[in-house]
Amino acid sequence: AGATRVITIDLHADQIQGFFDIPVDALKSSFVFIPYLEKLIEEKKIEDIIIGSPDEGGGKRIKPYSKHFSSKMIFMYKERGEANKIDTMELIGNVRNKDVIFIDDIIDTAGTITKAADILIEQKGARSVRACVTHAVLSGPAFERIENSKLNELIVTNTIPLQYNSDKIKVLSVADMITKSIYKMHTNESISSLFN
Repeated sequence: AGATRVITIDLHADQIQGFFDIPVDALKSSFVFIPYLEKLIEEKKIEDIIIGSPDEGGGKRIKPYSKHFSSKMIFMYKERGEANKIDTMELIGNVRNKDVIFIDDIIDTAGTITKAADILIEQKGARSVRACVTHAVLSGPAFERIENSKLNELIVTNTIPLQYNSDKIKVLSVADMITKSIYKMHTNESISSLFN
């Protein structure tokens, strides 16, 4: 009795899979984000995108997006004095006259993303800044920060229900991805075949 398999979406650290003694299928949100971004790029006629990470540790996360869209990558280097408070933030890369799309796994108070968007547009010459983030915790001052920032759009999944609505926030459903994964699991087919 009990669980015999776990399905997750965008674990914060891949090592978490090692804590389970049953199979773990770690799905990737790129399955829902990439089609949305392709449509957005076509509709808005965005020609020069840059894929970014709001912190220097996100290289592994953004590389598949950079490869898919044949775009360069940028990183934000940040130093924190205390939890959820950024002292300094520096850009690694060039965004002048570019449309930046940040990729991240979780957004909590939205301090990092909104500060990065403000810096890139006000100081570094970016045309626009969007962010695709899997898990939208959005606690404390998050909604106010998003509304008052230069961030053009925050694209999230519905892994966590949102408490508020905003014209700046687009929610994408992961239901189809999970449904197909469960079906594949029950029919003894490879789940990875969904994502190739």
